Amino acid sequence: MRDFEYEAPTSLADAVGLLAKSNGNARPLAGGTDLIDHVRTGRLSTDLIVDLKKIPELMVLEVTDAGLRLGAAVPCYQIYNHPGILEKYTAIADSSNIIGGMQIQNRASVGGNLANAGAAADSTPALIALDATVVIQGPSGTKEVAVDQFCTGPGQNVLEPGEIIVELKFPPRPEHSGSHYRRFIPRNEMDIAVVGVGASVVLDESGENFVSARIGLGAVAAKPFYAQEASELLAGQPVNDETIKKAGEAARSVIHPITDMRGTEEFRLHVTGVLTERVLKKAVERARG
Repeated sequence: MRDFEYEAPTSLADAVGLLAKSNGNARPLAGGTDLIDHVRTGRLSTDLIVDLKKIPELMVLEVTDAGLRLGAAVPCYQIYNHPGILEKYTAIADSSNIIGGMQIQNRASVGGNLANAGAAADSTPALIALDATVVIQGPSGTKEVAVDQFCTGPGQNVLEPGEIIVELKFPPRPEHSGSHYRRFIPRNEMDIAVVGVGASVVLDESGENFVSARIGLGAVAAKPFYAQEASELLAGQPVNDETIKKAGEAARSVIHPITDMRGTEEFRLHVTGVLTERVLKKAVERARG
């Protein structure tokens, strides 16, 4: 590993200042579970690493009537142990619980997972399903971006030099709503998703009809994305196997999978339909529960 400088600022302004004056040669560190490995192996090169864990704004975690605020550096174990998230935002708890192993979850963060912009990132489909907004701070001030517009390609996102993710904001969850994230992996644990699906549903008072739905897909295209057609197909439809199967078929129709060491294109096409159906059924179960 090549030598680099290390800073751990305690204010957001100092962190942005350090990153901005580095001319793109500094790297922000939230969890670091990918960053340090990439620097060690030479995949990434940096002159400065800026640790964000000591900045209060990046460690906020609260569920109120206004929704959920999730700081970009909050470790995964705090997310899936938070009562408010377990009650109202279960999809993000599902995904946080399977990012790496227990030791990694003490450091890894959803903000870091999103910033990596991996096509198979576990948290991003869940964030898309829950309609999160990314709050970004940089030299020019603060801006907000819908999470389904944040990733632009494999390992690429909308962040400009000097900008960092501060937090993720989620709208309040309506009555009769539920969400779920699930992935398919070759092994039982600690593997990269072959297909990942996050879904959020809102049902009517009877629990027998969909009011709305959002489906996020991962590992089946160059970036995680919002399956808009499959989601909108569910609105106003009865909750039954036929409706859910149509949504699974619609999800399959919009993906662009590849063949790699974890699965073939044909396999991913099949699994996307099956997993979408299973995730929707679990989200419905939670909405009724």
